[in-house]
Amino acid sequence: MEKKEFYSFYRNIPKAEIHIHIEAVISKESIKKLYLKKNGTEFSDSSLEELFSYSDLNGFITAFLQVQDLFTEVSDFDLVFEDLKNYLLRNGIIHCEAFFAPSAFIKKGFSYKEMTKNFAKNIKKIKDETGITVWLSGDVSRTFGLENAENNFKMFSENPFEGFIGIGLGGAESKGPSRDFGPVFEKALAAGYHAVAHAGEDQGPQSIWDALKICHAQRIGHGISAIQDEKLMDFCAEKQIPFEVAPTSNVFTKKFVKSLSEHPFRAFFDRGMLVTLNTDDPLFFGVELLDEYWNAYSQMNFSHEELKQVILNSFKASFLSQIEKEKAISEVEKAWKNKK
Repeated sequence: MEKKEFYSFYRNIPKAEIHIHIEAVISKESIKKLYLKKNGTEFSDSSLEELFSYSDLNGFITAFLQVQDLFTEVSDFDLVFEDLKNYLLRNGIIHCEAFFAPSAFIKKGFSYKEMTKNFAKNIKKIKDETGITVWLSGDVSRTFGLENAENNFKMFSENPFEGFIGIGLGGAESKGPSRDFGPVFEKALAAGYHAVAHAGEDQGPQSIWDALKICHAQRIGHGISAIQDEKLMDFCAEKQIPFEVAPTSNVFTKKFVKSLSEHPFRAFFDRGMLVTLNTDDPLFFGVELLDEYWNAYSQMNFSHEELKQVILNSFKASFLSQIEKEKAISEVEKAWKNKK
């Protein structure tokens, strides 16, 4: 199948995306608007190009922080959610479970309570306008230690909102080992929230074991270092532990893989693991979900039937109810049959 036909076909197949950061879905047009609002001058095309000219992880982080710094008030998130809505529509995504990281905005003086009102309003707006469901998990951040993570969870639990589903452990994996965060995961899970963890993104398989055995994480974000541990892969396949894999992101960071062709996504799938395709940070890595499916088809030798299974996995791995999962899977089967 040629690329144009591939995109046309897969755009019309309902999909879920379960590992994406909302701040990283913002468009370049919205960045220009925020820059003008904050600085009173236009953000030139050359300056915008320079902002996204990085080639390593440190450059990405610098750009990410620069974009966050452009926000001056809570209502700026309206732009983010409008861009998110358009992204979801472009890629045929009918359910999205995304991360948000409030720490930088709170440090800027934003009210978390006002942020939650904005999030709830925009989640409802997307659902009313498109039928797409968006759920959010708050990043407790491993970078600043357990006490900070517990404080974040306390803030989340005291200010719930429609669409908030739980916590995610993100941040610098080397600075905050998974094993250190068992207590905050226990609190979140005991309170009825979902809890997932980035693990095995830039640390070895022990980080994944700790996320599963100590934190009892319900899903693993990235998890690519699992390829180094046969027992871990077998365990995850047997228990059907969902992996939120983002191949382009992993190639960009160059920690374990340097090309899509050598990415372990193929090996994980062949082993029977419950793997899903995701983008992580679309704007910053220059990739959308349809691109990741095309990459799997064109560079990882996935057949259409195998990609259909990956799409079904995206719903199976989601936190939708069983009835909602069955409905979504039925919609996939119907769309697939109609497009064949």
